[in-house]
Amino acid sequence: MSPEHQTFKPSPIVWGHWRLPEWKLSSQALLYLTKQCIELGVDTIDSADIYGDYTCESSFGQALALEPSLRQKFKIITKCGIRLLSAKFPDVKVKHYDYSFRHIVGSVERSLRNFRTDYIDLLLLHRPSLMLDPAEVANAFEQLKRDGKVLNFGVSNFLPYQVDMLQSYLDMPLVVNQIEISPLHVDCFQNGTIDYMLRQQMIPMAWSPLAGGRLFNPKSLSEKRVLQALQQVAFSLGSTPEQVAIGWLLSHPAGIVPVIGTGNIGRIKSAAEAVNINLTLQDWFLVYSASLGREVD
Repeated sequence: MSPEHQTFKPSPIVWGHWRLPEWKLSSQALLYLTKQCIELGVDTIDSADIYGDYTCESSFGQALALEPSLRQKFKIITKCGIRLLSAKFPDVKVKHYDYSFRHIVGSVERSLRNFRTDYIDLLLLHRPSLMLDPAEVANAFEQLKRDGKVLNFGVSNFLPYQVDMLQSYLDMPLVVNQIEISPLHVDCFQNGTIDYMLRQQMIPMAWSPLAGGRLFNPKSLSEKRVLQALQQVAFSLGSTPEQVAIGWLLSHPAGIVPVIGTGNIGRIKSAAEAVNINLTLQDWFLVYSASLGREVD
């Protein structure tokens, strides 16, 4: 049964499953890795119906089936709304977004079966859509909440005015907006998105917090400039540039939660340890200025 306490509080670092198929783990190995993450305080996983061509949820569910009691020790985030071209869904002829009542509820039902659980801790709408009907979304959310199948709701890649529009139709708060944030992607600090989430007390969750690895394999001048700033701060703090990149997000007053997508327990441990890194205000602006390519105005 669903837990009574339904206030969503993710771990400071969230474990992303987007690349799970690339890790080539057996169910037993994935279960063991999950236990290691929980021991490190990383007790929240991030997935989506479409990840791995619609396979990542069920792969994790197979691992969970080896020890069902583990479900009470972690939180599941998943997403819905994107319809991909896939042999699994031959009726889909073009990639599109579907936020109909039927699709949202049906997607959650599939996710529950895939994960072998009876509730999702947080459901996100994966991308904004030009054809999103907020009243229909609200009806779907209300039913899923009432049935105890989804405890909390949020969005991903939405701009503030899109969040406001949807929120105006809902009785429950949208608690998370998962967006791209990294030292190489700082638009959210400039377009009002982070300010909006601070005002709404909404959790900003950062996907691709290390810019897909480009931070540490720089090719452009801007990428090299940011890496140099990270290295400079890392040297002064006795840490690593990767930890500084994570700590840079964690230190922001908005409470940014990075999503770390790796199957390497050493990298997960390193990211979890970044919680203890104390960047100074000047450290933060050194990295930000490197991203801008100039000093702040």
